[in-house]
Amino acid sequence: MRVLVISDIHGNLEALETVLEFARQEGGFDEIWCLGDVVGYGPNPNECIARLREFPHVCLLGNHDAAALGRVNVEDFNPEAQQAIRWTQRALTAASRTYLESLPDRLCIGDYTLVHGSPRDPVWEYILHPSVAHAQFAHFDTPVCLVGHTHVPAIYHHFLSDGRPVTTWHYPEPGEVYTFQDPDRWIANPGSVGQPRDQDPRAACVLLEVESRRWAYYRIPYNIERTQYLMQQAGLPYRLIARLAYGW
Repeated sequence: MRVLVISDIHGNLEALETVLEFARQEGGFDEIWCLGDVVGYGPNPNECIARLREFPHVCLLGNHDAAALGRVNVEDFNPEAQQAIRWTQRALTAASRTYLESLPDRLCIGDYTLVHGSPRDPVWEYILHPSVAHAQFAHFDTPVCLVGHTHVPAIYHHFLSDGRPVTTWHYPEPGEVYTFQDPDRWIANPGSVGQPRDQDPRAACVLLEVESRRWAYYRIPYNIERTQYLMQQAGLPYRLIARLAYGW
């Protein structure tokens, strides 16, 4: 089975549509695995949910999804994020809310554990360093765990060296391909579709060959100006609009 792995769409329909078209041109996919935060920050939360639902897919609950439902205290976010969350709460349709309410915070599919943040704290915790990643391997049993949340693509490799467990990390380059081989274990982040934070504004995604564990990472340019225009029309914060052009 071939899966399109995405995360952190954040209401950015332009970026999502571009990723879907790219994946179609690369041979298509059987299913989408979305690692959470379909909404938040961006101007098209309902449209992104509706588009995702057109495909066979699974989706995890992200922290912005939870905040849009009122499950998380909005005051826990920075001021711009708070403003965007409150806008999203007003914008969501009943159907979109029902969809978000149905999302699990953790799934296991064969060799893969799927969460938004981390296996230790599926909705909130960020994995940004090998020392944090190292502690996570005690909290899932599968060979591979897929995470989002940081908006930064990364691969964490856990293995034995002279009998001692070691965890290393790598920021992949677009076009790089990995195979998650036994007996080692892995945590992989596909990056963000709708709001990258690694100084590259292009949308990020992965095409995963599930059985062989072949992970192919891509970046795709999209019409950032269109998303920025729609955010301006919605009255969303300037900083959230500006950051899309720079990938921070």
